[in-house]
Amino acid sequence: MPLLNSVIKWVNIKRNYQIQYYREYPHEIQNETLFELLLNARNTEWGKAHNFNKIDSHKDFQKSMPLQHYNDIKPYVERMRKGEKDLLWPGEVKWFAKSSGTTSDKSKFIPVTKEALEECHLRGPKDVFAQYITNHPDSKVVKGKVLTLGGSHQINNANNNSFYGDLSAIMLENVPFWSDLFRTPTTEIALIEEFEEKIEKIIDTALDQNITSFAGVPSWYLVLFKKVLEKTGKSNLLEVWPNLEVFAHGGVNFDPYREQYRRLIPSEQMHYLETYNASEGFFGIQDNEHRDDMLLMLDYGIYYEFIPMSEYGNPDPKVLSLKEVELNENYAMVISTNAGLWRYIIGDTIKFTCKYPFKIKVTGRTKHFINAFGEELIIDNAEQAMKVACHHTGAVVNEYTAGPVFMGDKQKGAHQWIIEFDVPPSDLDHFMRILDNSLKTLNSDYEAKRHKNLTLEMPHVVQAPSGTFYEWMKQRGKVGGQNKIPRLANNRKYLDEVLNMMQV
Repeated sequence: MPLLNSVIKWVNIKRNYQIQYYREYPHEIQNETLFELLLNARNTEWGKAHNFNKIDSHKDFQKSMPLQHYNDIKPYVERMRKGEKDLLWPGEVKWFAKSSGTTSDKSKFIPVTKEALEECHLRGPKDVFAQYITNHPDSKVVKGKVLTLGGSHQINNANNNSFYGDLSAIMLENVPFWSDLFRTPTTEIALIEEFEEKIEKIIDTALDQNITSFAGVPSWYLVLFKKVLEKTGKSNLLEVWPNLEVFAHGGVNFDPYREQYRRLIPSEQMHYLETYNASEGFFGIQDNEHRDDMLLMLDYGIYYEFIPMSEYGNPDPKVLSLKEVELNENYAMVISTNAGLWRYIIGDTIKFTCKYPFKIKVTGRTKHFINAFGEELIIDNAEQAMKVACHHTGAVVNEYTAGPVFMGDKQKGAHQWIIEFDVPPSDLDHFMRILDNSLKTLNSDYEAKRHKNLTLEMPHVVQAPSGTFYEWMKQRGKVGGQNKIPRLANNRKYLDEVLNMMQV
């Protein structure tokens, strides 16, 4: 173990030096990344079609091709899945991440190249722990194991040429064999597709292990941990795993879950680190626990561009490089990557909280907002207002979703919220008044529409029974992995599905 600690320390020192370099020279790193990507892909079908060998600047790059959505690259992806080579990226692509994003009910198959795996997806988790151990040199996290929940889709053979599954499943299939020394359960258990069966097997395997960390989506770990306490009869997780030290979480905003985790793991020594990763790439790491933003990772083979949300949806929107962004503006993120994604709009919105180094916060999704009446309510507004309402009422929210109530002959416009509480407020109406007032404070458009109830009346609320959202996601086949409960929608699709299920 001393030798192992020395090796880890040496690797971390080297990596932290590299990260410090791009803190100081972000634009040079991004420029180098762009031309490396172009050089590597110049002889692909896509590279030839868009004259990669003639691009000399960022402006040339922007002129060479329009912005891309999944449907734009889907024909290429289908050909790649059948074994065709040199289409979006050199060589043959064997792995495809079956996306479980909330913007579409249809599956997307995101190419995962060898370079994307090694330089991005697998590097991200290493950097999370490199930063953590640097900030906590006395940490004992490497003396125990990482608890792995695994994906909701195991690896499937599409044909003789390609495989698809959750990104987490693809990563488990491609990590070095010695990583088994540091995690539990086995890959076989972590890749069980039936979520409830997997949870039972994980509990049987992990109860007698020295678990020091876990990483993944907070909502699904809550399901696992509540089952652990139910099975063991313990009052909190520290009675099961006394050396728990760090949770690297991502996929959803952690604030709605924070209080539940504090009760599950009642220790001031427990650390929570936010990460920003998706099927398309690993983008950000919370490198300072005293800040609620993340360092934008610039040397993972990803070139970034940003569309101001005021321009989003225009036929020819203004697109900015990293040099041109402003603090606290809302942007849709565009990426070009070593997975063969070119000027690809991933559907997330972010804002910059700092330059030098560049730090970001995820504010929502380009398709997840409520703007039925011009109120332009985004997920960041909803999460912040929910946090305030919980703070003032002592409530703890488990899950929620919201959408519009459309105007009718005898109905003004409104927002409807379906909320499942872990600890309900003593007065639900008071909770909603605080939520409403907080939204007015955070969003001037919402405040204007709520003025004197002229356009929007007081939000409607439905309190859902415990387990409602888990059951709804289960019915949709979206349990576990990177699946997320959609917080906001500009239509009533999710609201009506949940309400109909509750009635049944």
